[in-house]
Amino acid sequence: MRTRMLKTLVIALAVGAVAGARAQVPQAPPSSKAVILKGKAPVSDEVLRVKLPRPKEADLPNGLHLIVLEDRRVPRVTFQLLMPGAGGYYDPADLPGLAGVTAAVMREGTTTRSSQQLSEQLESIAATLSVSAGISTSEASVSGSCLTEDVGTLFELFADVLLNPSFPEDELARYRQRTKAGLIQQRSSAGFLGNEMFAKVLYGNHPAGRVSTTPEALDKVTRAALVEAHRTRYVPDHAVLAIAGDISQAEAQKLVASKLGAWKRAGTPAPAVAQPPDPESPRVYFVARPKSVQTNLVVGAPGIERLDPDYDALEVMNKILGGGPSGRLFMVLREEKSYTYGAYSGVSATRWRGTWQATTEVRTEVTEPALRDLLAQVTRMRDEEVPVKEFRDQQRSLVASFALSLENPQQMIGYYVTSWRFSLPADYWDKYPERVMAVTQAQVQAVARKYLNPSRLQIVAVGEPGKVGEILKGFGPVETYDTEGKRIPSSSE
Repeated sequence: MRTRMLKTLVIALAVGAVAGARAQVPQAPPSSKAVILKGKAPVSDEVLRVKLPRPKEADLPNGLHLIVLEDRRVPRVTFQLLMPGAGGYYDPADLPGLAGVTAAVMREGTTTRSSQQLSEQLESIAATLSVSAGISTSEASVSGSCLTEDVGTLFELFADVLLNPSFPEDELARYRQRTKAGLIQQRSSAGFLGNEMFAKVLYGNHPAGRVSTTPEALDKVTRAALVEAHRTRYVPDHAVLAIAGDISQAEAQKLVASKLGAWKRAGTPAPAVAQPPDPESPRVYFVARPKSVQTNLVVGAPGIERLDPDYDALEVMNKILGGGPSGRLFMVLREEKSYTYGAYSGVSATRWRGTWQATTEVRTEVTEPALRDLLAQVTRMRDEEVPVKEFRDQQRSLVASFALSLENPQQMIGYYVTSWRFSLPADYWDKYPERVMAVTQAQVQAVARKYLNPSRLQIVAVGEPGKVGEILKGFGPVETYDTEGKRIPSSSE
């Protein structure tokens, strides 16, 4: 009897476990058509009025422009030094990445301190100090932060790294070895391959089209090349030093004079930039990546410079289309169709013509409908005026994000650095909410028609050769490349 009861209990438990497992089988995500954005938070139609605290600014004798934003709420100081002309934009064509290597190895030792000593001293005061230069940016930067009581020590280390880098041969060799390993690894990333091809398509041989150095370029970089790059590029003539936090303008100016007094004007002219050429006629660029289980898609077009009068309208348009999880691309491709974990778009705008681009990663088997739905949303932006509620919600979202950023002194000083870089009006950021809310639906549709015109759109896809390659033929002329960026001729060529 006891045995029979035990068997019955085991069977019951097993049945319950199976039923529980069935109950835990994940259900298909609901369609976004049924997604209700409750919007319960109180909403005001009044335009946000702000008057940002003004930083104190000064031009120092060596040409350095100093910006100081005093904020005594937290006992902390952050700074950023920008040096136009020291970024990868100005690297020789056969040495892409020279600026990045220079910046990285500067931090690895000076004439008075080893890399380990620098790190130990920074760690002892819980401070940060970094040097960077993008592969295609026009500037190099040095940034750091520390507690107020340690700002003198941090600036001493900052000045040593900036003015006295020793570029040790052994550190250069280690950097070269580490970077080469990373270069091999990044070519296995579908996202990197897509960005590389998109930059090549939109910028050609223009410096803005660089996305990475190469093993060959790294081998050519010598200590002498780093010393020369530092001597000629790291000059104060056209640089800006922005400091924010628990420090006054007088204190900052005294600190800079005592620590950076040896940084002399070089007499170099302001670095110039050139506009990139227009891309070829629209087509599909396919990077064949064997054994891919997903397709990385990039759809984009030439954009604008930062000072273009269309900037605000294009920013609002992008917010509606794909500038966040409430954008149309995310809501359709993820929430409604379950093609992807995310789909976004963005606008880049600097001293030269930038880009607009949308990106997503989808399962191989849904490549065709996902790309069609993405392009359909682009078409919808051109052909249909955005409904009033959606339009206002996205405008308010942009303004709310801006308002939230004003709580961060580092973000605030970043706004003023942008103002300096592009010579923006003194009240530019005070009027940002007003300008965003003044953009009209007609303006958004106009910039969509202008910049997202089919005659401008380029498509880049990275995926499995056999399946995806055939699918893409339905979207226009296809050029195929391998994962090393080399063109693969079609059977008809």
